[in-house]
Amino acid sequence: MNVKRILSAAAGLAIGLGVLVIGGPQASAATNWQMPFPCGQTWEGQTRGPTHQYPHSPLEAIDFSRADAQGDVVVASAAGKVKRVENRGSESYGRWIEIDHGSGWATRYAHLSAQSVSVGQSVTQGQKIGNVGSTGNSSGPHLHFEQLQNGDPKRIVMNGSQALYYGSKNYKSNNCGGGGATNPYTPEEACGDGYKVIDGANVTGARVSLLYNASNGYNCVVAIKTTKIGTASDVGAFLEVQGAARTTDRDEYGYYAGPVKKKAPGKCVKWGGMVGSSSYTSGFEHCG
Repeated sequence: MNVKRILSAAAGLAIGLGVLVIGGPQASAATNWQMPFPCGQTWEGQTRGPTHQYPHSPLEAIDFSRADAQGDVVVASAAGKVKRVENRGSESYGRWIEIDHGSGWATRYAHLSAQSVSVGQSVTQGQKIGNVGSTGNSSGPHLHFEQLQNGDPKRIVMNGSQALYYGSKNYKSNNCGGGGATNPYTPEEACGDGYKVIDGANVTGARVSLLYNASNGYNCVVAIKTTKIGTASDVGAFLEVQGAARTTDRDEYGYYAGPVKKKAPGKCVKWGGMVGSSSYTSGFEHCG
């Protein structure tokens, strides 16, 4: 991870690595905390200790990032009621949300590009609440995430395990919900702000979509599951710019594969997706 990509929410501090420290306060198992991202996604989480050149504020918070994270979906870590929906502009947390989970527990989600919920709204675990951004005191797209009890930050617990303190580690989301007949995510939500569907194709078990963002020139491909929704299963999406290597996102996902984003100025793109042995691959098209 680039050590200059992420600034802390409160102090505008750059990203870095610390050392593992054993002990310290942590969230209890009173709430079945999960990652604040859709089922199956992998994100790099980082914590920074008090002896680090750029300590995190608060020390218990975790910053999540991955390539092309701008606009990616953020979901509720646990069920609760939205307590705060704030916009600090270019300061501190920027756009952020706080959810009350009862018994004194709350979570905070900061530096969002968009907020999809309102104060007083009840949310279920895994429900979309916003999109990853770089608002506030931040140098790159990421999610600043906190768990608090009675207003005091606690060490992050996800899927029954405490996050690494202090350092960086990849985490895979088990925020898979209870499933359902309808996928709660659209291609536009999966790709993020400003993306519009320009093409699509069906494979057995998913709808693969190609989207374009006219404001930044990026293409985006996602495969939205139509079966086994909310249950992690094999699904993938890919995007290839003519003359360049193909990028594929394929894993055990609960809701969708991707988003895979690339610019293709003056080039054609090949795109597609797969669920198990069922797949779709376009020709080189949508040249521009």
